[in-house]
Amino acid sequence: MDSVILSSTVTLGLLGLLFGGGLAYASRKFAVDKDPRLAKIIDILPGSNCGGCGYPGCTGFAEAVLKGQAPVTGCTVGGKEVAEKLAKLLGRELDEIVPMVAVVQCQGGNEQAKDRYEYHGIANCAIAHMTGGGHKACAYGCLGFADCMRACPFEAINMTENGLPLVDEDKCTGCGACVTACPLGIMKLIPTTQQVYIACVNPDKGKAVKSVCSIGCIGCSLCAKVTPSGAIKMDGNLPVIDPSGTDLVIAAYKCPTKSLADRIKVRAKVSIDTTCDGCGECRKICPVKEVIQGEDGKRHNVVFDKCIGCGVCIAVCPKQSIHAVGALGYIKVKHPR
Repeated sequence: MDSVILSSTVTLGLLGLLFGGGLAYASRKFAVDKDPRLAKIIDILPGSNCGGCGYPGCTGFAEAVLKGQAPVTGCTVGGKEVAEKLAKLLGRELDEIVPMVAVVQCQGGNEQAKDRYEYHGIANCAIAHMTGGGHKACAYGCLGFADCMRACPFEAINMTENGLPLVDEDKCTGCGACVTACPLGIMKLIPTTQQVYIACVNPDKGKAVKSVCSIGCIGCSLCAKVTPSGAIKMDGNLPVIDPSGTDLVIAAYKCPTKSLADRIKVRAKVSIDTTCDGCGECRKICPVKEVIQGEDGKRHNVVFDKCIGCGVCIAVCPKQSIHAVGALGYIKVKHPR
């Protein structure tokens, strides 16, 4: 018996040495040299693994950047600082970085949007959507089960009592995790410089929209008509906004259903100084009646409480007598209302 055990032990030992040697040889023969810059890229990245770059975590993004398959600006969480470090490390030119923020393209909460039936299933938007599109009468409306909130790795989204997501712009990094999680396409990333956005994605005609939601876009196209720069155009029954537009506040003010959401909480008003000669150009272009008052040839004045802060009058004043006052700068506001 002892000889059998001894021979077995020796045999196993020899096999172990043989296979171990084979593996050692193979590891050397077929070894793939790793670029030392990969570890440096990973160290530069924030390590949040949010997936906002479109790759499986920071390591996946690092490998793609190293191979030139992803731009150095692809990490939305790291922003400009990370992009600059990556560009310097890899010797690449830095593309322009446009910070993004998530917005909710639906204002049809529990009070505004109707239900088709009572839903008693799992509180999950994706699952509810698979059961006939969900319980909302509006097939494009937020289902309110917080998939976006759970997907956000930065706790930048909370649910309101009205059953809608609320984005905290101070915490939002524009990673896009909420956009991916929403089965209805309600969450969207827009440039942080864009002040006004469309808060409805229902492409149906006005009558159909009004039958299911009191605050949905009815496709009247008034927003496009009252925007002097042409920054709003209609695509079917929904407006499409050019983010570079600076006069979008007029459209937000004129929208009969308030489907255009304004991210600016307090806007600067305008005042007219003593150099005004009463030409009346400002009065003619002002989109709000009786905000600018005065007789031709005499100094005009502004009814401060009615001014919406669009600033179109400033551009047409030949004397440069109109100035923005108060509420200077950008003030963040959480939407939807």
